[in-house]
Amino acid sequence: MANLSTYRTLDYSDLGLIDYKIAWDLQKEIFNLRLNNEINDTFFLLEHPHTYTLGKVAEKENLISNDDQLKELGINVYEIDRGGDITYHGPGQIVGYPIIKLTDWKHDTHEYLRGLEEVIMITCSEYGIATERNPKFTGVWIGQRKIAAIGIKVSRWITMHGFAFNVNTDLNYFGGIIPCGIRDKEVTSLKKELGTDIDLQEVKEKLVNNFQKVFGYDHLIMREKDGYLKTLINLS
Repeated sequence: MANLSTYRTLDYSDLGLIDYKIAWDLQKEIFNLRLNNEINDTFFLLEHPHTYTLGKVAEKENLISNDDQLKELGINVYEIDRGGDITYHGPGQIVGYPIIKLTDWKHDTHEYLRGLEEVIMITCSEYGIATERNPKFTGVWIGQRKIAAIGIKVSRWITMHGFAFNVNTDLNYFGGIIPCGIRDKEVTSLKKELGTDIDLQEVKEKLVNNFQKVFGYDHLIMREKDGYLKTLINLS
């Protein structure tokens, strides 16, 4: 078996549209497998049904919608174990969950966050959009408009959770929250910036390619989603 410090392999799977709780449970199982060196670093791209998630430091008042509104709009709410405040996930938004061992890359969570931002910034540049970092907030920005949110968990130098990149996202759903607890900024999407729907599969291909480059993987293995979901069922 190749030494991961000199030759690194990334497993990738497109999970499609998947319930948040199922994806969260899957992340936990993949985390344990990676911790025990039973699998390669793993990268999932997917979409969620309408969901609000609150990170460990989230302020509850940043969830504006009441129970009746949440029920009417079909929005699920989860309090989860990532960093950051509240955010929205939904169709048309590409969510990325890397479960990777940072000791095989850089022993630095801040560098990891900058790396995730870089992946999305490069992808945006391929659509002719200039993005930037905000010195006060994580994520990817176009001026005062946030196009991608980032919230992670790192335990024993293995990562979980990741980024939410607004591509064809219905931005109206952000009206039910104060996104990331930031009151004086807007959210945006590729669709809003370019004025047209964007091919999600094309964006995913760019994200995977850029993730492989930024994080220095020598080899990419495409995995079918059914194998991961069967693993989750068998372990549950």
